[in-house]
Amino acid sequence: MKAITVFGVIVIMIFVLVQAGTAGGKDDIQKYFNDTAGKVKATADPAQKREILDKSLQTMSKALDRVESSGLVSQDDRAGIDRFKTTLQEKQDELKGINGYERVADAQLNAFSDYVVQDMEQAEKQITISLVAALLIIIIVILIT
Repeated sequence: MKAITVFGVIVIMIFVLVQAGTAGGKDDIQKYFNDTAGKVKATADPAQKREILDKSLQTMSKALDRVESSGLVSQDDRAGIDRFKTTLQEKQDELKGINGYERVADAQLNAFSDYVVQDMEQAEKQITISLVAALLIIIIVILIT
């Protein structure tokens, strides 16, 4: 009877820790984009704002590429990473005004940075990436920057 109780407690603890860890990994990705938006708003020059946004999106794309090619993620994670990369590429295209997108006006760069944050929040809710993949992404982003 004691063994069953102990086993039950361990299973519950593992479940709670996995849930907290998953939220933590995604929260770190969200924090990355929030920090970028803060930098954009703190900068007066539109060219610098655009550069900050572009560099941030490129860094995240590079991190996703490295995680995807590392062999440490599952097929499901690869599919989620591909969808996340597509979303990032659309934001880069919109920022630059290429591939059918109208270029974001200089006066709209602060609003665009907020839009990127909100869109990434939505993407994270729709795209499934495991804790391992999320943590690898954050580690690589830190190493790249």
